[in-house]
Amino acid sequence: MFSEAVGWRDRETRDPMREDSIFRIASQTKALTSVAVMMLMEEGKLLLDDPVAKHLPEWTKTTVAVAKAQGGYETVPAKRPITIRDLLTHTAGISYGSGPADKEWRQAGLSGWYFADRSQPVSSYVARMATLPMAAQPGEKFVYGYNTDILGVVVEKLSGKSLQAFLDERLIKPLGMKDTSFYLPREKVGRLAVVYEADGGKLKRADDASSWNEGGHFGQGHYLGGPRLAYSGGAGLLSTATDYSRFLEMLRRGGELDGRRYLSRKTVELMVSNHLGAVEYNAGMGFGLGFSIRMDLGAAGQPGSEGEFGWGGAYHSTYWVDPEEGLTVAYMTQLLPAGDIDDHGKVRSLIYQAVE
Repeated sequence: MFSEAVGWRDRETRDPMREDSIFRIASQTKALTSVAVMMLMEEGKLLLDDPVAKHLPEWTKTTVAVAKAQGGYETVPAKRPITIRDLLTHTAGISYGSGPADKEWRQAGLSGWYFADRSQPVSSYVARMATLPMAAQPGEKFVYGYNTDILGVVVEKLSGKSLQAFLDERLIKPLGMKDTSFYLPREKVGRLAVVYEADGGKLKRADDASSWNEGGHFGQGHYLGGPRLAYSGGAGLLSTATDYSRFLEMLRRGGELDGRRYLSRKTVELMVSNHLGAVEYNAGMGFGLGFSIRMDLGAAGQPGSEGEFGWGGAYHSTYWVDPEEGLTVAYMTQLLPAGDIDDHGKVRSLIYQAVE
């Protein structure tokens, strides 16, 4: 295993980044929530093609906003129910508040991925989502959005526990992810990496103020002093590179680590298979049950392996698992917005040039 910390945890105080520094991992949370869903599937508590409404009745009848050529939109019924598989693959038509009905979503207090400042549980917002027009018909488009937050509420409903409690019991504590949580313990405040912004080719410390702005980010965030009530299954966790690497290694090994099995090998194989069918996505890439999947090296245009899976987070962190090369990568940064920095591509190139 290779691990190295470079740069500053806090540039202004000249405090260096360390291997136990804690990061806001945002959408890297989706992988843990997706695994939680598959654990419930293995227990017979849900099936991939279950309508979401089977578990969250408020989702029984949903609608879709269809843009009109002359402006505005009309609302039409969904052609079919949204399923658990739709949520896992981001084909439910549910965005982060964008689309023809974006104004209506904003008025409902639903715009963007951030929940750490919310004073109500995520379940209350998910119930509100069900009443709003979606951005596309179920199963017809890849639309990135609140899908995994909804799945987090499904996990809570079927387990009878908060998402934090379920993840703690089934993944975080057994895997030894001792610094992974939705909110920062006060004794760890000196280890939380500072958020910076890319501003005209220079780095600027993000504001402490944590209010919505047009850039869609929240400064240093509410992970220490917030309400601590909303457990966002889509983008809420804090973690370290070491913790997240243990989670990835479990997946690379087909659901097992250190003699303990978390998922069956066949369940992991299902998760890392392409489920999009004819739905269009990025060149050379597919999408499985919680992860992007590299399908064609030439079309994707980056070094790697077919069958590699991964994703990233809004604070410019990224990860991937390459089963063919026996490789896992957890690359943590805290940069939002990241501008046009090209470090992800360079890190990938450096890693693969070293593979023999």
